[in-house]
Amino acid sequence: MLIDTHCHLDFPELAADMAGVRARARAAGVARMITISTRVKKYDVYRAIAEENEDVWFSIGTHPHQAHEEPDVSVGELVAMASHPRCVAIGEAGLDYHYDKSPRDVAERVFRTHIAAARETGLPLVIHARDADADTAAILRDEMGKGRFKALLHCFTASRMLAETGVELGLSVSFSGVITFKNSADLREIARDVPLDRLLVETDAPFLAPTPHRGKPNQPAYVAETARVLADTKGVSFDQMASATTANALRLFDKLPEFSA
Repeated sequence: MLIDTHCHLDFPELAADMAGVRARARAAGVARMITISTRVKKYDVYRAIAEENEDVWFSIGTHPHQAHEEPDVSVGELVAMASHPRCVAIGEAGLDYHYDKSPRDVAERVFRTHIAAARETGLPLVIHARDADADTAAILRDEMGKGRFKALLHCFTASRMLAETGVELGLSVSFSGVITFKNSADLREIARDVPLDRLLVETDAPFLAPTPHRGKPNQPAYVAETARVLADTKGVSFDQMASATTANALRLFDKLPEFSA
């Protein structure tokens, strides 16, 4: 069984065919999905998706692209929303210097607020980091010094330095369909060196469909392709990779119930 640890089931490409998305995921061996928040103001949407679909859980947080829209969401607000039994993570939050849609100082403040909420709740923080490796690493080191928190570097496409910093600080590293792309040899080399017990798989659906589905909207079923390439990269079988990443996800997102025997 696999767990898609990061998808956006509220996006129209997936929301319009929820039953089909879930059925195709089950057929591909994907037993659970975590739909990830980009805006706190959409909390009711994420909550409803998780409440209405037994194989879906959700996170709550503000994506760095939207940090300027929600600069003043407090730690207390995030903690209160995260108390819902099907909310298993804080975020996604972080830094994105590629698009720079939010002022960098605002994005950093929002990022640190989410770290504080992760620390208080004990839930993992889903970190978005793009073209912001040095600042992301510095913030993580600084905040970890204030008190430990759980986190993962989602849809990892960054530098070896950031991957190594994350592993050193106890974070998990999650790979998406990008690892299957022909021009991602450097990324596969980084993935090869991440310890097996820190690896996660995700789709980031509806974005970044893996080979051989490039050009189509991504969907949770396709996480199997990412797991297959990651297994080849690590030199283990697909079943071993599926077992490892599922165990890792259950350990990190520890509000997810264990699978019945």
